[in-house]
Amino acid sequence: MDSGNEETTQEELFEHYKFVAAKGQEPLRVDKFLMNFIENATRNKIQQAAKQGQIWVNGATVKQNYKVKSGDEVKVMFEHPPYEFLLTAEDIPLDVVYEDGFLLVVNKPAGMVVHPGHGNYSGTLINALVHHFENLPKNSNDRPGLVHRIDKDTSGLLVIAKTETAMTHLANQFFEKTSEREYVALVWGNVEENEGTIEGNIGRNPKNRLQMMVFPDDGQGKEAVTHYKVIERFGYVTLVSCKLETGRTHQIRVHMKHIGHTLFNDERYGGDKILKGTTFTKYKQFVENAFKILPRQALHAKTLGFQHPETGKFLRFDSEMPKDMTACREKWRNYAKHNS
Repeated sequence: MDSGNEETTQEELFEHYKFVAAKGQEPLRVDKFLMNFIENATRNKIQQAAKQGQIWVNGATVKQNYKVKSGDEVKVMFEHPPYEFLLTAEDIPLDVVYEDGFLLVVNKPAGMVVHPGHGNYSGTLINALVHHFENLPKNSNDRPGLVHRIDKDTSGLLVIAKTETAMTHLANQFFEKTSEREYVALVWGNVEENEGTIEGNIGRNPKNRLQMMVFPDDGQGKEAVTHYKVIERFGYVTLVSCKLETGRTHQIRVHMKHIGHTLFNDERYGGDKILKGTTFTKYKQFVENAFKILPRQALHAKTLGFQHPETGKFLRFDSEMPKDMTACREKWRNYAKHNS
């Protein structure tokens, strides 16, 4: 085997990350710094990488207690199983809403990761799809059948391509913004306007790479547009419908936070704190109980519409809110009724 091939083989055994510490970064241990930037990376895994000499700052290997400063370039490599392992077929049941020879629509439960990646090598939607369907076409990232995705703790509808033609056709619809996607979200605060549009470019937060943010300057991030409409008001929280014109990572979560209405129990964006309401102990207990009923961000991909790649007919699918969101909504509805 020549050295070039050997290097490629070695490369496939690692996941690489590179970050530049933002201007104004306070000195912070490199292990803590990386935990803010890499999803599902445990401190133990980061410290193992440091012991193996796989963390570099400005080109030099560092120990786990190195203090990262403004402008430092931090690189880390984590070992992971070969890519073939990541596509292991697993007999995981799928909630199939619709299927024909060209595509299928599935209702993904909250808690299921869409595709394998660091910290989530099994139990994903892709592992299930590979088990249930043979020869699914791969997208530009080599992910079988995947046209679009939703976050791990978001529930709801996804369309999966079964042929190359369907993959291309469906992917183009998402790119050209001709697909329809409507979500239901429970957000903190009383959304004053009955409906509105949020526009603001979205990109990675330079201070916390696990978060996205709205940039004030149009030259940064990618264009993002969300249309929202109030469904029901509960005083301290509001149930809203959100229609996506674009499909950016965490778009609804970021846009709603941007206008002051963080999603209920959205841990990554601070929605797992009591953001609105009273200081009464009873109220705090009520909210804590609501968090237990809905132990994730209150977001469900309810409606999905697109043109069928073969027949040209426009298909629209609708799904019920899952039990955890329904139970949480009922709890707030009762609270509002007795405390208005």
